[in-house]
Amino acid sequence: MPGCLAGLAPPPPAALHLLLRGRGRRMAFSAAAPSRAFQLRLNPLTGDSEWLVVDEAEGEDVGAAPPQTQRQLLAATSYLDMLNDAARNRAYRRAIDAAVSDPSARVLDIGAGTGLLSMMSARALEAVGGEGRGSVSACESYLPMGKLTRRVLRANGMENKVKLFHKRSDELEVGVELDSPADVLVSEILDSELLGEGLIPTLQQAHDSLLVKNPKTVPYRATTYGQLVESPFLWKMHDLHSNEANAADGVWLTPDGMENIVSVKLQQHAMQCDPLEDEIRLLSEPFKVFEFDFSERPESQRENKITIKTTGDGCVHAIISWWVLQLDSAGSIFYSTAPKWVRQSSIKDLPRCADDTKDWCDHWKHCVWFTQGRGAPVMKDQTLSLRASHNLTSISYQLLNPNDEACNGNLKADHLTLLPERIALYGDIYWRSALITAIKNALSDRSPQTCIVADDSIFLALLVSSLSPSSKVIAMFPGLRDKGATYLQAVAKANNFSMDQIQVIGKRAASLSTDDLEHKKINLLVGEPFYCGSEGMLPWQNLRFWNARTLFHSMLSEDALIMPCKGVLKLCAMSLPDLWKSRRSLKDVEGFDHLVVNETLGACGDLPGEQQGPCLPYYVWQCGYTKKLSKVYSVMDFNFSEPIHSCFGKTKIEFADAGTCHGFAVWIDWVLDEKNSIVISTGPDTRYWKQGVQLLSKPVEVNPADDPAALVEASFDPASGDITFSSSFS
Repeated sequence: MPGCLAGLAPPPPAALHLLLRGRGRRMAFSAAAPSRAFQLRLNPLTGDSEWLVVDEAEGEDVGAAPPQTQRQLLAATSYLDMLNDAARNRAYRRAIDAAVSDPSARVLDIGAGTGLLSMMSARALEAVGGEGRGSVSACESYLPMGKLTRRVLRANGMENKVKLFHKRSDELEVGVELDSPADVLVSEILDSELLGEGLIPTLQQAHDSLLVKNPKTVPYRATTYGQLVESPFLWKMHDLHSNEANAADGVWLTPDGMENIVSVKLQQHAMQCDPLEDEIRLLSEPFKVFEFDFSERPESQRENKITIKTTGDGCVHAIISWWVLQLDSAGSIFYSTAPKWVRQSSIKDLPRCADDTKDWCDHWKHCVWFTQGRGAPVMKDQTLSLRASHNLTSISYQLLNPNDEACNGNLKADHLTLLPERIALYGDIYWRSALITAIKNALSDRSPQTCIVADDSIFLALLVSSLSPSSKVIAMFPGLRDKGATYLQAVAKANNFSMDQIQVIGKRAASLSTDDLEHKKINLLVGEPFYCGSEGMLPWQNLRFWNARTLFHSMLSEDALIMPCKGVLKLCAMSLPDLWKSRRSLKDVEGFDHLVVNETLGACGDLPGEQQGPCLPYYVWQCGYTKKLSKVYSVMDFNFSEPIHSCFGKTKIEFADAGTCHGFAVWIDWVLDEKNSIVISTGPDTRYWKQGVQLLSKPVEVNPADDPAALVEASFDPASGDITFSSSFS
């Protein structure tokens, strides 16, 4: 859930703390009154945000559905995916049964979620005769989730067996909420990197204040691993300078001498790497990085120098990492997030999961750490040194050369960091060529322009400024702001333009005034469109460009050229069995009824009537097994020559291949010119954009021989920026 928080309005006075955790699972404000929390909601079309009040009293009945806003928030989290991870659930159940062996055990569950681990603990306690003697306490700080937890507990008759607190663990006190220190800790506060959800500070505080000395813990230990790889695709996601040089089109986002001024952030990036297996060359065996013992107070930071022997000639473009959980102290129950090629290998030193099989899941991905520049050339049997370090929330790497100098150079404080997919896009020769051609056509045979770059596109700001030195260019840069201005100043000379001709507003579209334009009309309005922080959102939320065009309406000249001139909503029927399994409705989860969570968490399948889950953003290429079952269809157009308005479209889908249709991949193609000759597609054939995925209420078997068809209707609401879908099969 990734996003830019710069410039947001401050929280209400009662909101004391903001917890932003990687998967959005525990995002809440702790208010002065424990029965109220504040939730941030972003309007994707305007960039405006507002604070919503979530009251504990709403939707407390077992059969009551939560308000629509809460359903939307929780459906976008990874709770459902986790609860459909049978290997995870089974491993926790076995480990908890082993750990809760004392009838007087006092169990604490931190980050309760739906309460599954708490209920497992209460059941295990009852099985050893601990009912009325031991206790189970749980905390869940995210109030909308905590309310759902209470519904699940009631549905399972557990409301009197688990004490639930709508608080963070560091707000609990022994002698207040807890009668005595806990001797068993169960938790699942892990992200793809392991540490990003605050595992270390949570364990530190728990050991300091909430646990007995030498407690039992589930999990017992976590170990992180890494592997050196060569991958042209991963190289494109971090080496913008070399890919620009290959493009040789005269636009330099990273000029010579400033190769790192635009770079991918030096951090681990969560990514499903199994689809890249055939494109990756392994250059080392897996190596151990760090061990974290949950039964002991962890250190805030550590450093580890690792010696690695390479297994082949090549170039190290990245380190792919994962972790393995040992859930029990006996060392018999494991859960691994390792890539498929590791799980299927015969390496003896790696612990094995109990059943050695694992369904595709999206809540825990692999992690990629990019080496800088062209990568690190290596030869087979070469000995490398890798320095690994961790702080409270992340693990980082430095690949060292024989002189122990870090290969990853220091980056200046004012450089721009972008997501890997955007780095790859900015280096893509075909994408660059399309924009360059469209802008050159727009500027031909025209007098000096007043041009607005409506979004956060540094590429378009550079391109227009360099191609039309006599034009006045105004870059809105609503997300980049001052950093965008500093960047343009640094690269202006290399791109043959003067900063006198460009002005950075650094605000949202509504802030532009005629004074900024020196009372001139806008001749050219452009955007990719791309807005910083919107990368994880649905494709049509970049229709913020259309909303900006509407706000600029009175400032546009009569012959103003708008690029892109329209967007086309595209759709393709898909077989998505792995994604479907991860989003399917819940019934029994390790013996506990979870029917009450399905609507709230946006499940699909076996729901009342034709009710379907929400359309959610995914990189379709990372969604496990996928198969296209139809050609690509257009559903509706968004005409940017007109002010923003509601739209409706429908199309009949004819199936070209046999299979199980689980839903539709949906995206926007951006038409750059009025001749419809230059189009940029953001569909699943590209890896740089997320698509929307609308799963059906029930999968449908299709076979072209039976002449099946589906009617899909879509409706766009300009007030909310949402597109809703409905479908029927014949």
